[in-house]
Amino acid sequence: HYLLGMVFAAGLLAVTRPGWIQRPTLGPALIFGVLTVAVPFLVMQPAFGAGIAASRMPRPNAVRLQSLLTHLVFGFGLFVGGWAAHLFYSTGD
Repeated sequence: HYLLGMVFAAGLLAVTRPGWIQRPTLGPALIFGVLTVAVPFLVMQPAFGAGIAASRMPRPNAVRLQSLLTHLVFGFGLFVGGWAAHLFYSTGD
């Protein structure tokens, strides 16, 4: 899970180019976090027998909401991490 999170973080940086890490903003990080919910919906949940987007679970909408919320939190973490990296590596500009 941690490795996948790092791959996703690298994906955010690849999509946003150097501009985002020079001045991190919340919007792209949250959008990217929401987009990453496709992995559990389309890969992990079907692999564990829950069906696409938890369609075979007793309360699929609750599972979907939980996945969406946790990936929003991940997006917020990307934003916080971006700002931490920006502050740590800034050259006083």
